[in-house]
Amino acid sequence: MQWNGAKLSVAALMLGLQLSMTLAASAQELKKVRFGYPSLGFRQGQIWVAKDEGYFKKYGLEVEPIFLRGGQLAIQALASGDPPLMSIGQVVQASLAGHDLVLIGGVEIYYDSTVFARPSITRLEQLKGKRFGISGYGAATHFAAIMLANHLGFDPDKDWQLVPGGPDAERIAAMSAGKIDAGVFNSSTLPIAKRMGLVELIRIPDLKVEVQGNGMATTRAFIKSNREVVKSAVKGYVEGIYSIFSNKAAALKVFGKYMRTNDVDVLETSYQAYVSTTQKKPYPTLKGLQFLLDRLAPQMPQAKSAKPEQFVDLSFLQELEKEGFFNEMAKRYPAK
Repeated sequence: MQWNGAKLSVAALMLGLQLSMTLAASAQELKKVRFGYPSLGFRQGQIWVAKDEGYFKKYGLEVEPIFLRGGQLAIQALASGDPPLMSIGQVVQASLAGHDLVLIGGVEIYYDSTVFARPSITRLEQLKGKRFGISGYGAATHFAAIMLANHLGFDPDKDWQLVPGGPDAERIAAMSAGKIDAGVFNSSTLPIAKRMGLVELIRIPDLKVEVQGNGMATTRAFIKSNREVVKSAVKGYVEGIYSIFSNKAAALKVFGKYMRTNDVDVLETSYQAYVSTTQKKPYPTLKGLQFLLDRLAPQMPQAKSAKPEQFVDLSFLQELEKEGFFNEMAKRYPAK
């Protein structure tokens, strides 16, 4: 009996060692990748949730979220290859300029943003000649400003002064200090702007202009050399979306952490905007990409002959469809 006990002890020890080695090997097999995002708005929520809830790890990735201040900086960073994954939609301009960027997912087909102004401005027509704040040139806020200018019959380059000012919080502060007169902000900023007495002039979705907003982008070179990494990242990204819809409490906790706020109104507004406008199957909008091409054509003649299909790679989402991944997500995260 003593010998049997000794054998059992040795077996248990060996099993423990094997488990330890397996866990260590699994940890070592996690591939590290950086995933950039250009704003602190709720549109980045699926990345934050996938990171904090372990969905990226589930698919073999150790993802490091990287905040890059504004769309222009984010595009430049993606074009340079670091980070190799980016949460952004505006790949068209950079691609036309020679950078091989590609959109592999899209969670926004209307810019979910609102134009606010200082109290002295109560009508859209009064924006003529004013200083209008955007996060940066080439960013979603820039294209939203162009949409509004077209709606008003303004020349977006001459009839007002576009002022790039970084994230929403910085531009709200700039407006409060009188450095800008108006600006376009994401939905998360609505409660703060209203408390400050700023005037809501228009919500950009009310213009009914479909556009490719926030999405998931990379380079074709990175896809070629790291296809499985990209596919795993897409899986985590998609599961993050489904999780947000299914578990509000957990989502709000993560939103608050990355948005750097515990403001209940801001978080609730952000969550409701997310679930009311986000696609669970994040396919890019070709119509929205064509809108961007049309806007860029006067400055970039090559945009006239370009096709929206040049700027997307739908193969990852199509593979997930064939593999039943979306059906699996729908069962795991039932609608509430």
